[in-house]
Amino acid sequence: MKVAEKVILLLNGGDGGLSADISGGIHPNPNSNFQTLKESFGFGLECYGIKDRKASGEIIHFVNSNGNYEVTILQLENYEPPILACALNEVLLNLAGDDSPAMPTLIVPFVVPESKLKQDNKYSGKSDKGSLYGIKLGPTTDVMEVLSSKLPKSPPFSQIVHEELALLLHLVNVMKLPTVLLIGLTGQQISSKNSKEDLEVISHIGEHLASVSSLSFSKEKMVQSPTKSSKDAKEAWRALYG
Repeated sequence: MKVAEKVILLLNGGDGGLSADISGGIHPNPNSNFQTLKESFGFGLECYGIKDRKASGEIIHFVNSNGNYEVTILQLENYEPPILACALNEVLLNLAGDDSPAMPTLIVPFVVPESKLKQDNKYSGKSDKGSLYGIKLGPTTDVMEVLSSKLPKSPPFSQIVHEELALLLHLVNVMKLPTVLLIGLTGQQISSKNSKEDLEVISHIGEHLASVSSLSFSKEKMVQSPTKSSKDAKEAWRALYG
């Protein structure tokens, strides 16, 4: 899988919310010569005992006038556990085995209700609702330094009650992939894709991603879609357990 040095990984593609808003809102800066190149991917999951599903999604590359990939947005389709773990693992394995001279740096945004992250008792500070934090993982890269330098460091969390975030943390730590997590906190008990607070946090994330990628972010192009209820997600559990 050929990707840029900066890879923005978006989970739950096709389910509206953060993934749709970021991919829809980010576009080339009017002053740049970037062109967009779109493609899709699909990796088999037979090695996990899943024959009828693939780790699928869409890719948007921002390419400069020399044909070099500057930024890649990778949207992974919406999967329910345990298929999510298999699909995400397969995508990360392909990124880790990328043929590029330098290993790409993953940038993964999340919007997380404050109630899903329990702070360490030793930490005396307080997280501000609507804040955007950066967490660095894996080998340090120049991209990581630029991204994290513009964000406050995340407070230490003793417990993460957010399945996608916890899963990604585990996988990138095991694979030692250069990764920056962008954590946008909200004060809601449950994240709502159409709430004013969530939209403000997503907009903050989009503007930050654009500012460090020579791209632009437009709030007007943010896309909101209703949540899908996928029959395929239920069938995936049967694929694993028979």
